[in-house]
Amino acid sequence: QVQLLESGGGSVQAGGSLRLSCAASGGTSGTYGMGWFRQVPGKEREFVAAISPTGTWKEYVESVKGRFTISRVNDNAKNTVYLQMSSLKFEDTALYFCAVGSVAGLQAGTANYWGQGTQVTVAS
Repeated sequence: QVQLLESGGGSVQAGGSLRLSCAASGGTSGTYGMGWFRQVPGKEREFVAAISPTGTWKEYVESVKGRFTISRVNDNAKNTVYLQMSSLKFEDTALYFCAVGSVAGLQAGTANYWGQGTQVTVAS
């Protein structure tokens, strides 16, 4: 069983930056892809970014390319994925979820494990 603990959400002015963190412990999280999704009320959850187990492959939704960067640090006991968000826009406001699963699954919008979500609010 993998446990996910997210942190780093908050409120920021448009144009500002935030960094989200998600620490995965337990199970074999180091062999999984890790990613971030976001959701606003009334809309479906949206894929934001994903990274392969070794960090050599990354993918982003078109709307965040050039502004967001996903990275990860693998440790035997804990694996952490980060989402550095810059040049934030009002439309980036959402509840952001960390996810762990296969790379193909993350790309398709599915995951083996989900975090509880952390709110990002961008004031225009």
